[in-house]
Amino acid sequence: MFRIYVGNLSFRTTPEALREHFAVYGEVLDVFIGTDRETGRSRGFGFVTMAEKDAGNKAITELNGKDFESRALVVNEAQPRAERGPGGGGGGGGGGGDYSRGPRRERGDRKSSDRDGEW
Repeated sequence: MFRIYVGNLSFRTTPEALREHFAVYGEVLDVFIGTDRETGRSRGFGFVTMAEKDAGNKAITELNGKDFESRALVVNEAQPRAERGPGGGGGGGGGGGDYSRGPRRERGDRKSSDRDGEW
């Protein structure tokens, strides 16, 4: 099996059309088009899994940069997914915090011990 990343897809591209486009180069085992979880709309990329590595490489060579449904495709070998830590998205940063070292004093409120240069 050989997995191929396909980017810059038209938002109207169907899995069937993508399968047909790659089937010219060999047996296509699976087609996936990424969709937005909330809207169901295509995210403009997908993956094609081909049965043979040679067929996949031929498809990459022939289709990368070529027009498909009025878009120039980005086609290359899919990279393994980066390992992700457990859990959902992280929290935001902390609040804006108070960086002072105590109450602000006016110039006239200086102590005699403050006169050596520090406030």
